[in-house]
Amino acid sequence: MSMEMVAWTSMYHAANAQEDRRPFSMATLRRIAGFAAPHRRRLAAFLLVSVVGAVLAVATPVLAGRVVDAIVNGGPIGVVVGLAVLIAVIAVVEAGIGIWQRFLSASLGEGLILDLRASVFDHVQRQPVAFFTRTRTGALVSRLNNDVIGAQRAFSDTLSGVVGNLVTLALTLGVMLSLSWQVTVLALVLLPVFVLPARRMGRKLAKLEREAAAHNSAMSTQMTERFSAPGATLVKLFGRPAEETREFVARAARVRDIGVRTAMVQWVFIASLTLVSALALALVYGLGGYFALSGGMAAGDVVALALLLTRLYAPLTALASARVEVMTALVSFERVFEVLDLPPLIAEPATPIDLPEGPLAVEFDEVRFGYPAADKVSLASLEEVAQLDGRGGETVLHDVSFRAEAGQMIALVGSSGAGKSTIAQLLPRLYDVDSGSVRIGGVDVRGLSFDTIRATLGLVTQDGHLFHESLRSNLLLARPEATEDELWDVLRRARLADLVASLPDGLETVVGERGYRLSGGERQRLTIARLLLAKPRVVILDEATAHLDSTSEAAVQEALGEALEGRTAIVIAHRLSTIRAADQILVLEAGRVIERGTHTELMARGGRYAELHRTQFDQPGEPTLAVAAS
Repeated sequence: MSMEMVAWTSMYHAANAQEDRRPFSMATLRRIAGFAAPHRRRLAAFLLVSVVGAVLAVATPVLAGRVVDAIVNGGPIGVVVGLAVLIAVIAVVEAGIGIWQRFLSASLGEGLILDLRASVFDHVQRQPVAFFTRTRTGALVSRLNNDVIGAQRAFSDTLSGVVGNLVTLALTLGVMLSLSWQVTVLALVLLPVFVLPARRMGRKLAKLEREAAAHNSAMSTQMTERFSAPGATLVKLFGRPAEETREFVARAARVRDIGVRTAMVQWVFIASLTLVSALALALVYGLGGYFALSGGMAAGDVVALALLLTRLYAPLTALASARVEVMTALVSFERVFEVLDLPPLIAEPATPIDLPEGPLAVEFDEVRFGYPAADKVSLASLEEVAQLDGRGGETVLHDVSFRAEAGQMIALVGSSGAGKSTIAQLLPRLYDVDSGSVRIGGVDVRGLSFDTIRATLGLVTQDGHLFHESLRSNLLLARPEATEDELWDVLRRARLADLVASLPDGLETVVGERGYRLSGGERQRLTIARLLLAKPRVVILDEATAHLDSTSEAAVQEALGEALEGRTAIVIAHRLSTIRAADQILVLEAGRVIERGTHTELMARGGRYAELHRTQFDQPGEPTLAVAAS
């Protein structure tokens, strides 16, 4: 390795390691060892290869010195040729070991990334909905990318670097001292001139890189938000495109300035260290040459010392920042473990109960519920705040009780914030009740497996979410084993078959981010088709037609008639015309059921339901809604 390469390596490690003065956590180290345990054979081979490579790196300069001595002493030729062949063989072996070392490093690091990512991804999927409503998606994705890769470096770079550098340093120092302790000591005197600028410039470069990363992150956030369909629409309607561009260009210009400054700092740094290395080599040749001419040293030893000098400075500069690199890797591990240590608020029962066959009744029994506080479901670092919001836990449902017999439709109506959607979220266990119970088929939902709940319940919300994938993929999410005939059957029943058949790519048509390539009515009918494909025995409709025009609503209501046929249904409705045929209507206010009965009974009672009905239909000058009942 040339001295210039040593300089680049020193600067890279110093710039990419972030100073952290926290003490080593033995618990973190034990957990890291647990993740490394499945890879222990490969790890042992990796360390062994690193040691062998370090030994060979020191052997070559010593042999080069022997070649020079043989030449100066006039042979014999066989010795010179033999040494040259040996150097060539070592070079070939060293190259092979380098490739093997790189393979082991890559496979070990990538295997660790796979294990960490799989663990974090699986763990995050088991978090409650409250976790995702609070967490910034970008911060969470960063844990799966940047921090996992930072943790991987602990094995692929830092570990092998520390072991290899320690062996190389010990061997190099031993050989150099045996050749000439005077030259070795003087070479070490120049080490601070080499190491200190690397640390100082490295910190300066790290600061510049962090600032550039912050600006790049801000630009990425701006682009992500403004380039999405709703974000672009908002900017066109209410935003100021010229100011948006100026703000983006200002950040991009700052990144440009940082890039220029970083390049200059790098080259000044490299030029300085190259100069120092040249002075060190001059010292070795000058002092070593003096000793050689005065008979106190062989000429080959001078050459060997000059070649060994790079083997001395490289590990010393690397080890100087080794602690920082190790702490940086530990911080990455701790940030990953921080996510893994957040327990899911909703746990699957150890021994799930099976549901009976056939239609199922749904029952809420004296249910009380309050949304969990932030410290129960989130992390300050994932919300990117200094301290979690301490609010939460206030009761929003008060002793709610009702029963929907198998095949019945129960409708929930009331003002915004009355607790209707909260009830819909308790049934599929998106949240757990604080007291009371929610039962399906006589079984508390807390005793059911997640697979059973998914197979039993179907939910359609007012904002039917679709992935940026094909129509087929979005449908098969409900039942991956569905056949082609089954897909077209549910599309026909959802009144979408003609539309899909008219598309050039048919079922392979990509729907766009959140399904924005489809109209609101088409998007809702696709979610209903997905519901039909799942064949749930209990259906929850959370204002599924709230934002549709009359034509789209009529088509969706027709599709919903198919979806609800023969199934127990909980329907949350804003438009009261859609739930007149419900077997029972519950009126909620402030988390309490204040009225219940059929449409006719509640209208005759003249209470809150009748008031809501008059607000929608009977105000002077308001047109009467003509919407088919579900």
